Amino acid sequence: MSMYRAHVLVCKGTGCTASGAPSVFSAFKEELAKRKLDSEIMLVETGCHGMCEMGPIVVIYPEGAFYCRVTAEDVPEIVEEHLYKGRIVERLLYTVPTDMTKVPHYKDIPFYSKQHRIVLKNCGYINPDHIEEYIARDGYQALAKALTQMTPEEVLEEVKRSGLRGRGGAGFPTGLKWEFARKAAGDKKYIICNADEGDPGAFMDRSVLEGDPHAVIEGMLLGAYAIGADEGYIYCRAEYPLAIKRLKNAIKQAEEYGLLGDNIMNTGFSFHLHIKEGAGAFVCGEETALMASIEGKRGMPRPRPPFPAQAGLWGKPTNINNVETWANVPQIILNGADWYSSIGTESSKGTKVFALTGKVKNTGLIEVPMGITIREIVFELGGGILGDKEFKAVQIGGPSGGCLTKDHLDLPVDYESLTGAGAIMGSGGLVVMDEDTCMVDVAKFFLEFTQRESCGKCVPCREGTKQMLLLLEKITNGEGTMEDLNTLEELAHMVRRMSLCGLGQTAPNPVLTTLKYFRHEYEAHIKDKKCPAKVCTALITYNIESEKCRRCGLCAKNCPVNCISGDRQTPYEIDQERCIKCGSCLEVCPFNAVYKD
Repeated sequence: MSMYRAHVLVCKGTGCTASGAPSVFSAFKEELAKRKLDSEIMLVETGCHGMCEMGPIVVIYPEGAFYCRVTAEDVPEIVEEHLYKGRIVERLLYTVPTDMTKVPHYKDIPFYSKQHRIVLKNCGYINPDHIEEYIARDGYQALAKALTQMTPEEVLEEVKRSGLRGRGGAGFPTGLKWEFARKAAGDKKYIICNADEGDPGAFMDRSVLEGDPHAVIEGMLLGAYAIGADEGYIYCRAEYPLAIKRLKNAIKQAEEYGLLGDNIMNTGFSFHLHIKEGAGAFVCGEETALMASIEGKRGMPRPRPPFPAQAGLWGKPTNINNVETWANVPQIILNGADWYSSIGTESSKGTKVFALTGKVKNTGLIEVPMGITIREIVFELGGGILGDKEFKAVQIGGPSGGCLTKDHLDLPVDYESLTGAGAIMGSGGLVVMDEDTCMVDVAKFFLEFTQRESCGKCVPCREGTKQMLLLLEKITNGEGTMEDLNTLEELAHMVRRMSLCGLGQTAPNPVLTTLKYFRHEYEAHIKDKKCPAKVCTALITYNIESEKCRRCGLCAKNCPVNCISGDRQTPYEIDQERCIKCGSCLEVCPFNAVYKD
């Protein structure tokens, strides 16, 4: 077996791949071969490290040196300086945005220092296409422990004692859900992994499937053993081609190693796993719609009861959990329920993976212990607000979640605290907003999404969300009335109470929370015909401040409708009747003479 003095890990998750990681990987391969270093330095492609905006990312061990935004042109310098001469290439190190210091080592970067990685423990460390690397990190040890030392009942009881709750949104106790399926009558049972991640800006499940697919497979094997299922499906949207590719490879390798299929580890336990590619409908994230889609029907929810545990896929008892939930299970069985329940809060155990996006300096994927505050996430892991602007709000839970304010910065992130504030944990989307964000526009954006994704089966969701959206459009166009706010609120409560499935029941959340915490912005749109954040096109005007204008003419040259007039002698002015409010003049003015009002 070859012994390597260094390992070069190149992130080839979707984010880094889009930024040019394949060319970086190829450049390393070529440069190491050219210098005859390929026999002593191992080149590894990994899944997502989490700090996606900094990609392509390269980490070199044993030092743990972290290089970001690496290009193929940087590779010869890294090989020459770091791998040949042993000197850090400082210009490629991560720079802390608060004090502009360079951080050479992965573990010392603030973005990672407050994280507690359980689900993401292997992401960025192993090659997800090599089952041997997963096994070397204690992979499938939990399965071996369960099959040789524990009964199905003991596995189920361990998950119950751990306090693990479903990470797909509602937070239902996982062990209790498993127990319902185990006790259900039937000689055939199924388990399903819900990987139909559809929230705007969410990429938690995708990153886990791309970076550590065997963790999900092992979790499903443990669940199948506990419940008494012999067949399962991973329902993954076809928009995740890399995740599907790595899942297929992982399933094939697990079958070759005797870890999937018949008579696993010669214990008599058998389990077969399939992949179902979804067409990308958001509503198929709902359990009954997802099962209909697997069965080849149109993905539409049905009333419950019966619940999936009683009559699910093809009428058989079925248990459904999402990617993150399944990925937690091997660590619980391997390390014990007491270890897992020691992390987090009294009612929300363990960790939560979030996609941290929006107006924050460090965007990416984070895994934090339950109970961490929003302030810690935004200002310590996230590095603060872009451009050092004022924090305004955070949207937690995606289209089904709610917007919280600066008054909630010290709110602990757990199921009960978020629900009490009007938001939900959701699957893990976390969008940070600054002072330039219009909260009415944000509510409209999320409602546009849920209204478009409604399957149309039930009238409250189909028609209620449409009417709510029309009212929001009316308000952002400066045509709203105060009575519209009352109607909007009444509609929101009606849709929440009467919709058939979770999509409709939670669709009003962004509207209700913005009405609760940012009602003054709605009123400004209606009473003053002004958008305080200067975002809503119908309520803003572009003007030129004559004292700052140097009469260079750039604004007029770039105006697509020729509505700006002036010359070297005559001050430039904008014809408000002809202005289409595209903002081109503001973008090109080098003297900040153009402003929005």
